[in-house]
Amino acid sequence: MEDKQPLELIKRIKALADTGLVYADDEYHRERYEELREIGLQLLSKVSDRPISALRDFYMPVVDYPTPKVDVRGLVLNGNTEILMTQEQEDGHWTIPGGWADVGFTPTEMIVREIEEETGLKTSVIRLLAVYDKKCHPHPPQPLYIYKLNFLCKIEGGVLEPGFDMKDAAFFPISNLPELSQDRILESQLQQLYRLAIEGNMDVYVD
Repeated sequence: MEDKQPLELIKRIKALADTGLVYADDEYHRERYEELREIGLQLLSKVSDRPISALRDFYMPVVDYPTPKVDVRGLVLNGNTEILMTQEQEDGHWTIPGGWADVGFTPTEMIVREIEEETGLKTSVIRLLAVYDKKCHPHPPQPLYIYKLNFLCKIEGGVLEPGFDMKDAAFFPISNLPELSQDRILESQLQQLYRLAIEGNMDVYVD
């Protein structure tokens, strides 16, 4: 696995600069935190291989204390213990349903909505399986700092059909997974989530 420490250190530099901008009480300190933030963005552009103009547009103006982004994902199994997966339009690869958490929705409300929007299936949440910090796993480099909440869900109804922003939705056995969208889910994570669900282990994995 590649050394991810430089990327995480750069994210930390940017977070410290953003925090400083929130609490700076004079122009002298604000200018220096803005310079530190600009340095962080330039380094981030080099490490993540994204143009700095895109990163500037990507990050909203800092108005509050910076915190991690939250991604919610749902593991759904059918009667044959096959895994419900969706095919992303963006890269053509597969993942378990989910996405960014929205303000105003609980994590469980969010994942139920995401599953239905992406696959047409109505579900309910059984329990939380795992909380992943993306820096602890070999995902491709990304400028955001992300926590991933992974829930076990069961089918309550609906008809399997891909949502408007998905290429496809289907069930796959754990022994024959499609090519995964590694920015969203890794095979090691999927294997772990599957074991936690199948074995009935009630522990919640947390990095």
